[in-house]
Amino acid sequence: MSAKPLGEFDLIARYFTREPRRAALGVGDDCAVLAPLPPGQQLAVSSDMLVEGRHFLSTVAPERLGHKALAVNLSDLAACGAEPLAFTLALALPRVDEVFLDGFARGLLALADAQGLELVGGDTTAGPLNICITVFGAVPVGQALLRSGARVGDVLWVSHPAGGGLGDARLALEVFRGNVALSGEAFEAVRRRMECPTPRVALGLALRGVASSAIDLSDGLVGDLGHVLARSGVGATVDADALPKSPWLAALPSASRYAWGLAGGDDYELLFTAPAGAKPEVLAAAHRADVAVTPIGRIEASGGLRIVDGQGAPLPQGFAAFDHFRSAT
Repeated sequence: MSAKPLGEFDLIARYFTREPRRAALGVGDDCAVLAPLPPGQQLAVSSDMLVEGRHFLSTVAPERLGHKALAVNLSDLAACGAEPLAFTLALALPRVDEVFLDGFARGLLALADAQGLELVGGDTTAGPLNICITVFGAVPVGQALLRSGARVGDVLWVSHPAGGGLGDARLALEVFRGNVALSGEAFEAVRRRMECPTPRVALGLALRGVASSAIDLSDGLVGDLGHVLARSGVGATVDADALPKSPWLAALPSASRYAWGLAGGDDYELLFTAPAGAKPEVLAAAHRADVAVTPIGRIEASGGLRIVDGQGAPLPQGFAAFDHFRSAT
């Protein structure tokens, strides 16, 4: 422990200051200074805020929280097909806790190093635990993956880990709530999916020129797909039984499987569309990114979303996406 309590600037210097790499000027001045992008490149920018009790539990390990705080932002860059460049961090802390800060910074910066981006600035203040990150990426002009590109006849695909699927993060949350019991090994697997998601940056890059639209799954498939359908002016049918699922989710009653796979949230996988004839290119992109992908439905001319089971029978339309101002959970 320090001989005296850390102040704001001591905290920044100890845990978050590094030598600039791509940035002309990084942490430590009033502004970061970034070099201009090469000709033909556009800047992609995204911000996300994580609030304790709303986006993460107080029981999460600091290292995992640092990882997740950056991962959820990188997931947005992945959905755009953008290469990560740099990020800023705004951090509110109820108190200076050096054990927390050491773990948080370690998880945050390990993921940053793995993805080749650097921390270039931000802010710290006293207050309820709150993390806000803004990421900057680069994408060639005209190659960004957008929500507005889905076309009638396109196939809907979703990424997922080998042996896992959608709904695992929600399953972990339900274990924390005492609604489901899992063994230690199974619980750790789904808990890791909730607390330490893998941003699919490599897949997003590989899908440029292949996918017609993309979005990352943060609030649940039903709600996030709805954004694609609205922006593209199309409809879709999703086969709920085709959703990739872990053995732990597959063992649950169908009501839970459907609800948590379709609307559980916190998956941070890529949902994307591609022409029906592009299956070889999609699978090749997934192979290069070393991630599994599964087709789950099709884009249609008739508006709205239709959810069916494996036999084509319609399922109830009661799957609600997470909304920060309407959702109680």
